[in-house]
Amino acid sequence: MYQLTGVTRDYQKGRRTVHALDGVDLVIDDGDWLAIQGPTGHGKSTLLQILGALDRPTSGTVQFGGQDLARLRESRLTQVRAASIGFIFQSFNLIPTLSAQENVETALVPLGVASAERRDRAYRALADVGLGERARHLPSELSGGQQQRVAIARALVKQPKVLLADEPTGNLDEGTRDEIMMLLEQLWENLRLTLVMVSHDSTVAGRAQRTGLMENGRISVQDRSIRPLS
Repeated sequence: MYQLTGVTRDYQKGRRTVHALDGVDLVIDDGDWLAIQGPTGHGKSTLLQILGALDRPTSGTVQFGGQDLARLRESRLTQVRAASIGFIFQSFNLIPTLSAQENVETALVPLGVASAERRDRAYRALADVGLGERARHLPSELSGGQQQRVAIARALVKQPKVLLADEPTGNLDEGTRDEIMMLLEQLWENLRLTLVMVSHDSTVAGRAQRTGLMENGRISVQDRSIRPLS
């Protein structure tokens, strides 16, 4: 799936160079679930953006499915993101004027899926996350947990190879957090997804097969057993 070798990402902040990623070596196999933790400002979100082809490394290679994302043209990166990578964000990022179903459909538009098929696939994706009866509701008519379920359906409707989640439970209460994590775990198991998640919540990160600690732009990874939520 992924093989990162010597990945760096530098930013200029005034006269100072910030080393957001400092020589990251990382392998993520098909079907892995990796949770990334670490202090704020140490490179977690930057790494997720590199994995999602939303940003390019300053140096190093990012192999994804036999392609080096660091070397691809922007048009090809756009195709990779549209077809192969699903994103879930802390803030849901739903379009407030569109219904739940229409929000999910937006993920299929760049793939050229016909409108009738878009509607059908979007409804089925919502049903898979327990929101079939809420398909016509606007985001403002949904709870925070329901909005995140819509965001998950939107990420999965295009049947991606990998799901990237940046603090997916950060805006949720504890009970809703646990519901969303149980849903993500079921989807990961049933769909055989590759899941990479950034989270400050140790209870959330503790669900993963592997955990990575980001410090000063570097990552160290360890395997762990999946444990039920407490």
